[in-house]
Formats: sequence, structure tokens, C-alpha cells
Amino acid sequence: MERGSILVTGGNGFVGSALGRQLRLSSSKGVRVAVRKPRQSGVGNETCVGDIGQFTDWNAALSGVEIVVHTAARVHVMNETAPNALDAFRQVNVLGTLNLAQQAQAAGVKRFIYLSSIKVNGESTDLTGPFVADAVGAPTDAYGLSKFEAELALLDMAKSSTMELVIIRPTLVYGPGVQANFLTMMTWLYRRVPLPFGAIDNRRSLVSLANLIDLIMVCIDHPAAAGQTFLASDGDDVSTTRLLRELGHALGRPALLLPVPAPLLRTTARLLGKDDVAQRLLGSLQVDIEKNQALLGWIPPTDLREGLKFTAQAFLDTRDR
Repeated sequence: MERGSILVTGGNGFVGSALGRQLRLSSSKGVRVAVRKPRQSGVGNETCVGDIGQFTDWNAALSGVEIVVHTAARVHVMNETAPNALDAFRQVNVLGTLNLAQQAQAAGVKRFIYLSSIKVNGESTDLTGPFVADAVGAPTDAYGLSKFEAELALLDMAKSSTMELVIIRPTLVYGPGVQANFLTMMTWLYRRVPLPFGAIDNRRSLVSLANLIDLIMVCIDHPAAAGQTFLASDGDDVSTTRLLRELGHALGRPALLLPVPAPLLRTTARLLGKDDVAQRLLGSLQVDIEKNQALLGWIPPTDLREGLKFTAQAFLDTRDR
């Protein structure tokens, strides 16, 4: 592959696979995706690198590459089973990322784009204003801490490197093929399950997969992206109540929402040991993306309703098979 190509890690993942497909369609550069296990991804050249850690050999994947977009990670899950979660996250997210960056620099890569997480900023903006990209990180869980440590290691490396660094921290990403809590929420709505979230007045920033991919693609080429950290969202903060109503509409299954007061839901969650779940459903997490427009001229091209429509349609398609 000729110099000037783009390497996307996490080629079988939610973001990486979508990014690889979009680059193949719209980029003039060659595209290669790195995967842990061989599988036909349909996005061009594919290189299997095995498990990601401090000893992963990236030599073949980096050959001829000018831009690296690192989306691969050990991701956050609600029910963590590793005996030492922080160490497990660090092996992949910190040591694995730094190893890739060091090999990328040695291979002559010009720009390294790191997909981090809003968890670097924290879990809640209930008592503050929206998170901003240049604020000091304040992670509160093992996953967020590992992503923060990876950012710090990359920033330290960038001080003595000619390889440009770009960091992107997405909020919760939704889109066709979304899994985890968002999929559970759609399943509830599809089955017409009554939900006690009809009186929630929080504000959550989300980002559609389409908008995140668009921001990454801008950061691949834009000169002003070098050395910067950006937050990613749709620019339309929603309450849990509104989100469920909009998503129910997109699914053709109007949400059945009961107006249970938020304090009662929080108390119940606390008694059940589900404070983290309550925070995601009842608390606020907002981000400010004005920096994206100021430096990159980037405005989210897909609005919330359209993003939810695409997500819902993909979900319904799986039910029709």
C-alpha cells in the first residue's frame, strides 16, 4: 500500500467498522483496517494484529500508513468481571495505545487520532456547566481513568514527536447496530413495556455514529486539528423522557411513560445498589462543542431525530429477518 494510507484500528468494532466503510466510499486515500481476529469486514485491506497490548506487533498494519485512527479499546461494561478491572483496562487502553503510537511514530505516520471517551471529563454535569474539551480530566471509574492515562501518555510523547496528535472524546454513541444499554432501551420500547421515566428533567449529550464519523473524517485532514482535543455530540441535549419519546416515535412504538418523580427513582436505585444506572437515566451529562465549530468549522450534519430514525430502522430490520 502506498504512503498516504489510513489505518483504522478496531476494524470489527461499532465505530471502527463504520469509519472504515465510510472512508472506503469517500476518501481518496487507501484504507486499511486492523482487527484482532480475521473476519471479512468489507472495508478494504484487513490486517489481523491479535490481542492489543504493549507487545503487539503493528509493523505490517503500519506499512505505508500516513494517518492512524485508533478506535480499538477495552470498553466499559456495566457488569465488569475482571478481578482487577483497572489493570485490565490499562493493558489495552494505556500500554497498548502507547505501543501503537510509538511504532506509528517510528514508521513515519504523520497524524495519530485517538478515540478517547467523555468519561475522561467525568460522569455528571449536574452541579456544573457543560464539559469543555480543554478542562482538566476528572475520571471516576477504571475505564475513564485508563483513557485519561492514555491521553496523558500520548500528550507526553507528542512533546518530542513530529507526529501530530488529535484526541476526540465522544459522548454516548448510538446508531445502526448499537448494543448495550441503548439496545436494551429500544427493546423495552419495541415490546411496549411501561417505563417510569415520564417526568425526568435532566440533560444528556449524545452523538450519532454518523456525526462521530463525520468529525473524525474532518480531523483526518484539517490542519487546525493537530494538537487539539475535541468533544463529540449532536449538539442537542435531551432529557431521558424526550429521548424515549423520540425513539419510540422512530420505532413506531409510542413510549408508555409513567410520571414517577426522579427523587423516588433515585432512592429506589440506591436501595437496589444501582446508583450508576440511576445516574445515567436521571442525571445530566452535557458537553460544549463550540470549539469544534471555532477551529474546524464543524457542525453536526445529522440531527437527533434523523440519527434516531436510522438507529431505529436498523433495529427493526433485524426483527423482520
